[in-house]
Amino acid sequence: MKPETTDPRVRHDAVMFFDVTDGNPNGDPDGGNRPRIDEATGHGLVTDVAIKRKIRDTIGLTAEHLGYPTDRYQVFVEAGHALNTRTAESYTATGIELKSRKITPEQAEAARQWMSSRYVDVRLFGAVLSTGDTKALGQIRGPLQFGMARSIDPVLPVSHAITRVTQTRQADIDNGERTEMGSKWTVPYGLYRVQFHYSAAIAAKTGVSGEDLTALYRTLQLMLDHDRTATRGIMTLRGLYVFSHADAFGNAAAQPLLERVRVQRLTGVENPRAFTDYKITEDVDALPPGITFEALAG
Repeated sequence: MKPETTDPRVRHDAVMFFDVTDGNPNGDPDGGNRPRIDEATGHGLVTDVAIKRKIRDTIGLTAEHLGYPTDRYQVFVEAGHALNTRTAESYTATGIELKSRKITPEQAEAARQWMSSRYVDVRLFGAVLSTGDTKALGQIRGPLQFGMARSIDPVLPVSHAITRVTQTRQADIDNGERTEMGSKWTVPYGLYRVQFHYSAAIAAKTGVSGEDLTALYRTLQLMLDHDRTATRGIMTLRGLYVFSHADAFGNAAAQPLLERVRVQRLTGVENPRAFTDYKITEDVDALPPGITFEALAG
């Protein structure tokens, strides 16, 4: 990676493309786990929460592979761990009495800094810490913001009836039942686009380092390979493009930069069913002054 791409002191705007084949990239629990879609247009959606979940599940492995200190790459929002317990640890670690009704702004800042130093997802995404016995901590605003991923073309989710050869309850087996019905949803094919933005000004407050950005980009490159399940089908990264600025404020508006990376459906393709039905192009020959570009995938 270019030094500019992993410089935590400057602004970064990026766009990523991934596709899914015969899988459910993000089910809606309110809709029977049906793949999320924009009901008005039929375009597939993947929430920012789902994308950040994949990052959280993989970035610790990435940091370990890169040889980074594991105590700095813990994950705050992690399955099986209560958030209140982890925020309370910040009081213990910084010498604040847990049941204190009032703490000084300096004490609160010390506890927030401890959280940021320990948990990489707090440094990058921020966190709400004002729960349980740590209401005085408020929240940490994260410098890295993801949007919703949206498919390039409409998708048509398909429901599949499935069976299994055993029952959930012994009583059903005793009654002679031999199979149990179920269902699963898939998207036959969809190419999705998501953009994200990094604020160096906010990152200075949470302590983001160049190592953090390196770990983030490496995680984005490989996280889909470490998140495979039968339900998700085949999900593949198809492009990762980063525009870096010369300073924290930035040298150009984000959206015109990201729109320089374009997706075109090939002539004659009516119903895309593979990545080869598309072409991604990069218009980066005449960038605004102070802007650098790097394609990390694609």
